[in-house]
Amino acid sequence: MKTRLISLLLLIFLGLGQNACDSQETSTYYLIRHAEKDRTDPTNKNPHLTEAGHERALKWKKVLSSIEFDHIYSTDYHRTIETVTPIAEAQNLDIEFYNPSEMFDENFKARTKGKVTLISGHSNTTPFFANRILEEERYEQIDDSNNANLYIVEIRGEHRSAQLLHIE
Repeated sequence: MKTRLISLLLLIFLGLGQNACDSQETSTYYLIRHAEKDRTDPTNKNPHLTEAGHERALKWKKVLSSIEFDHIYSTDYHRTIETVTPIAEAQNLDIEFYNPSEMFDENFKARTKGKVTLISGHSNTTPFFANRILEEERYEQIDDSNNANLYIVEIRGEHRSAQLLHIE
């Protein structure tokens, strides 16, 4: 009898804990670096994507097609905007802009809480944006030749988790 009572209490406790966890809002962030940029003019600080870059942007659209985004963010550069434009158009969303020096500030946290958000950035911002969301230094700067990383970061209550995928 005592064992049954303990088992019943344990099941109730675990069930309540699960319900409490389920009631917490989940914020999910998908972070990508811009696709391949035109490098023909090294003095151009705001190049467009190359043909391969446009192909990668379409590939990101296909890879992320099953995800319904609430927000799509980009820095204000041709290459980051062009990378997420196919996804924004497919989901009928406006591209919102963020300042990399103010990434994951209180306003951004509030706007994206409980939402699914796509963020397009750069080799020197994307991994650090993921780190800011995670509140830990997990990822290093991306090599300049790497346009294939997909960081998926999730916040549920106080719990934070992340995955890094490489999509060629």
